[in-house]
Amino acid sequence: MAAMLKHTRIHVLLSLNAVAILIAGVVIAGAIWIPKETTLRVVSERSDETTDAIEEVSLLDSVSDILEGNNVKPLSTGSSSSSSEGYREVVQNAEPATGGNVPAGELWNETSLTLYQTADQDICVDSSLSGLGDMYWQTSNAGVISKFYSQARTRLGYSTERCRYPMIVGTGTTTITAGTYDGTRRDTITVTVVAVPIEQWKREVLNLVNQERAKVGAAALSWSSACEGAAQTRARESMTKYDHSRPDGSSWQTACPIPSSGGVAGENLAAGNTAVSPKTVVATWMGSPTHKANILNKSFTKMAVGFVFDPGSQYKTYWSQFFSTY
Repeated sequence: MAAMLKHTRIHVLLSLNAVAILIAGVVIAGAIWIPKETTLRVVSERSDETTDAIEEVSLLDSVSDILEGNNVKPLSTGSSSSSSEGYREVVQNAEPATGGNVPAGELWNETSLTLYQTADQDICVDSSLSGLGDMYWQTSNAGVISKFYSQARTRLGYSTERCRYPMIVGTGTTTITAGTYDGTRRDTITVTVVAVPIEQWKREVLNLVNQERAKVGAAALSWSSACEGAAQTRARESMTKYDHSRPDGSSWQTACPIPSSGGVAGENLAAGNTAVSPKTVVATWMGSPTHKANILNKSFTKMAVGFVFDPGSQYKTYWSQFFSTY
């Protein structure tokens, strides 16, 4: 009997505590009045954004040499430029085209997007949207896109308001979720990352260069089989020494020497996140007076392109153009 009474006393005390809590809750709720028309929405926290600065590598001034007899002389390629000159060029219409008229609460008309592993473009919400404010960006597969930079590559024409630069770490598929912190818009898009077509991109650079030469009446360049290996070597060497002198201290020109009978040769180099595709690297070179001078030089008749993509290296993408008359 005593045991039963003791049990009953404990039960009553617990009940009184519960009643006290309930009364306190009612008092607090009465003090914080919430209108019926107000809807409380919980949005996802940003969980995978990096605030690291976007690292950029400056362009080196281009170089050219001419051999007359047995004497190699520098060939003028126009006025000198600062190391950052090449970043003045902005790739027009960089953001992916969209149809506009995005449904209320959504961010994309598209359901899928394909990117190359070099992060050849930023991921952007519909270009018709504005005034979105701060947004969160998330990825479902950190083995493909691990995080996003908190900014876009504006020097490639992307808007930080609508776009994010993805940190691509592998190929495959991931679902990107983005939304506004006020809860008014939220959407998902499937992103597939594919391997870079190395050889195709080299030839595409040649095509883009010839388009630029045609605009000024310069003859089209042909592919240089003689210096093809040298161009690839120079791109690879720029991973360890980003310079027109080679890792062993010799001149860039020794990779594919001018014949003793004479000729002209030139080199352009580029690396980093403004050189992530044929279109962006050619635009970057064309934005620099000295690199542009090499591209449009009417003395050159041939060109080879070197390209290395190494996601584990400092700048990931490395390009070389080797111009020649042989």
